[in-house]
Amino acid sequence: MGREVAVMSQAEIVEALIDFIGRPGADEAEFEAMALRLFAHQYAHNAPYRRFAQARGRTPLRLRRWRDIPAVPIKAFKDLTLSCCPPDDAARVFMTSGTTGSGRGRSYHPTLAVYDRSMLKGFAARVMRGRDTIRMGLLFPDEAALPNSSLAHYLALAKAHFGTPDSAVFVGPGGLDLDGLVAALERAEASGEPYALLGATYAFVPVLDALAERGRRIALPPGSVLFDTGGFKGQSREIEPDAFYDALSRTFGVPREACLNMYGMTELSTQFYDDGNAVCPPVKSGPHWIRSRVVDPLTGRDLPEGETGVLVHHDLAHFNSVSAILTEDAGVIVPGGFRLLGRVEGSASRGCSVAVAEFLTAAQG
Repeated sequence: MGREVAVMSQAEIVEALIDFIGRPGADEAEFEAMALRLFAHQYAHNAPYRRFAQARGRTPLRLRRWRDIPAVPIKAFKDLTLSCCPPDDAARVFMTSGTTGSGRGRSYHPTLAVYDRSMLKGFAARVMRGRDTIRMGLLFPDEAALPNSSLAHYLALAKAHFGTPDSAVFVGPGGLDLDGLVAALERAEASGEPYALLGATYAFVPVLDALAERGRRIALPPGSVLFDTGGFKGQSREIEPDAFYDALSRTFGVPREACLNMYGMTELSTQFYDDGNAVCPPVKSGPHWIRSRVVDPLTGRDLPEGETGVLVHHDLAHFNSVSAILTEDAGVIVPGGFRLLGRVEGSASRGCSVAVAEFLTAAQG
């Protein structure tokens, strides 16, 4: 008799993942077993992904390793609906940034239970580091303004679960509330209690510029944290990383070791963190329910540690779509995680474009 692969129901998947994320850790064999179960679920219920996997000769009956699960190019999320549940049944749809609905990548979530569990467990371990709460200021619109933003939801979770009652959002319909933010920073400075300022990378730039124009610097208390994510995205002037973190440290009185960057994306349900930006680029790593590889985008072949290629992330929490994502980010595997080296260029970029074309051809049948 041939080997059979049991396909789990959505409810069973959610229950298993919440349990898996709640564990203190997982070894390679445990991760692999869960990854293969998820692949069987996605293969059964996500038709475009199944056609792509079949074209690659990758089926649940044939696969033995999580590293062999086919990765979907991230741009494919803009062209196809990649969801195991009917899109209309999704409790929430997160969309990539953009000015219109067309050409935006979408991730469909039949429940936010797994996403929220993943976010809260990771944030507690990597940002809170043993603290229960901290006063927060958010430099990003709230969920009411951006209901399809995964970052708005992420920051709302941070504020609701880890922020003190006087935590506040300083970006609203009228833009940045600079006066309100400065008043909150000054209260934190006077109180001696740690403060966390979190937001999109580009949102820090006008704050830095405005404080510089005022000739104002803040001395946030020891234990304070500055947290940025997402890059500049053409929303502000670009600042080279060392200069950016120097400016943050100088302006807010926080050492670069306490300037944390989160690396995440709409097409994932788990985030990566570093342990500060004393040195750029820092080593980033994720929790036990996500793994990363660096590959040659033309062949999909894993590259050895220390060699630069394109990052592939395999996120068990992103269960309803596809768990394996071929990014367009250059990186290198190092002890303890990986270093993020920016967007791919040259032959690697062309390789990503070829991978997208191949995926679309196979997935559309």
